[in-house]
Amino acid sequence: MARRATGQSGGPGRGAVKGARRPELRLPPLEPFRDGELEPDGDYDSLEFREEDLTGHDGGGARFMDCALKGCVLDETRLHHARILDSVLTGPRGVGTDLAEATLRDVELLDARLGGVQLHGSVLERVVIRGGKIDYLNMRKARLRDVVFESCVLVEPDFGGARLERVEFVDCVVKGVDLTEATLADVDLRGASELEIARGVDRLAGAVISSGQLLDLAPVLAAQLGVRVEG
Repeated sequence: MARRATGQSGGPGRGAVKGARRPELRLPPLEPFRDGELEPDGDYDSLEFREEDLTGHDGGGARFMDCALKGCVLDETRLHHARILDSVLTGPRGVGTDLAEATLRDVELLDARLGGVQLHGSVLERVVIRGGKIDYLNMRKARLRDVVFESCVLVEPDFGGARLERVEFVDCVVKGVDLTEATLADVDLRGASELEIARGVDRLAGAVISSGQLLDLAPVLAAQLGVRVEG
């Protein structure tokens, strides 16, 4: 099993917000994946998936433990209700990947190029999403605890009805985020280099933003409060 160490982020001057715990993974020696096709409810332990084309594969309900996926294609790959544990996904690309109601725990997702990823109803715990770009990320009613978005671009992510606890946005761009009915606790948005809230600005209770972000959000906040600004 991968060994990991978790730490508390946030340094001096970061305020009272609780920092996310990050996974530090050390994968065991891995065997190459040779089965060719994912199987529903499959069990994948200590395997390396290198540049596999998993387009249209059905791995619903499968378990991935101590695995590394490198440069894999995930177009319309079905991983509904899958469990991805103590694993690293590097450079995945694809459209319409189905991870609805999946569990990701102690996972690093690096340099992803994904669009329309379905993660609604999923559970993410101690997850780092670093680099790359994800368009139209669907995390409605998901539960995120100790999750870090770092140096990535998120275009129109949907957190409607989700619960975010100890979630950090670091040096990333967040465009058109939907926070409708979301619940936030210890969510640190100060590190987002660009923050655009399309819906749900009234759900920011429990988040920390910078003074500059407050000025940028002022028109949206005024509109939410029904305040007319003139002159």
